[in-house]
Amino acid sequence: MLAILLMLMISLGAITWLLSSRWRKTLRRQRVMAKPFPKSWRNILKRRLPYFHTLPWDLQLQLKRHIQVFLDEKLFIGCDNLKINDEIRVTIAAQACLLLLNRKTDFYPNLRQILVYPDAFFVEREQQDGAGLVSHERKLLAGESWEQGQVLLSWKNTLEGAANPHGGNNVVIHEFAHQLDQEDGIANGTPILAHSQDYLAWSQAFSQAYQELISATSQGESRIFDSYGATNPAEFFAVVTETFFAQPNALNRQYPALYKELRHFYQLDPMNWQ
Repeated sequence: MLAILLMLMISLGAITWLLSSRWRKTLRRQRVMAKPFPKSWRNILKRRLPYFHTLPWDLQLQLKRHIQVFLDEKLFIGCDNLKINDEIRVTIAAQACLLLLNRKTDFYPNLRQILVYPDAFFVEREQQDGAGLVSHERKLLAGESWEQGQVLLSWKNTLEGAANPHGGNNVVIHEFAHQLDQEDGIANGTPILAHSQDYLAWSQAFSQAYQELISATSQGESRIFDSYGATNPAEFFAVVTETFFAQPNALNRQYPALYKELRHFYQLDPMNWQ
């Protein structure tokens, strides 16, 4: 009996601590969002992010509050002698937080660090073939998302994507879509959806478009999506997220079911921002 009471007390203490921790985090975020948005940050948004002006005023306000929380909680690290400043932090945070608008969010809870390189960077990879032979590969990348809580970005590519919001290539949106996909611990092209009944329609819309891209890529045909999306379902989700925000009208016209699922997931309709 004593052991049972002890276990109950431990469990109650753990629950109390958890609720207290969540309450403190919520309170801290409310305090951060209540602070005035710095004028220097507003100037960065105006200068670096053309899409910001197309957002409805309520989403502009929401985005600024999200940026404040994001920059309060996430650590930026400069690589290859790049010095981190507010220009870098705000430009990246604004694009990352675009994916969080209008949704209940914990601000990329698994993410701890954003590593920023001046330009594209090399990573070393180990690959194992079917016979068990391990080879080393060196790849040049503009960005990468790690399940261990890190996002790696090229500052040069970040600026290019931000300056051309309708170009269809945005490394920040791409890598942070991966972060959403990885929140359940599995990067499989299906992020955590709001309701269990949402998964069937999601799977149908995405599978059809994904298989079509694979077929088109193998035949050398072009599609609205970057052919890199044919690599695997996780990359496809990241690529179509880029397209959703950059070319919403074309996406809705060519893949209405896919656009509907993305609009439902992100709780946004970028066609209204054009």
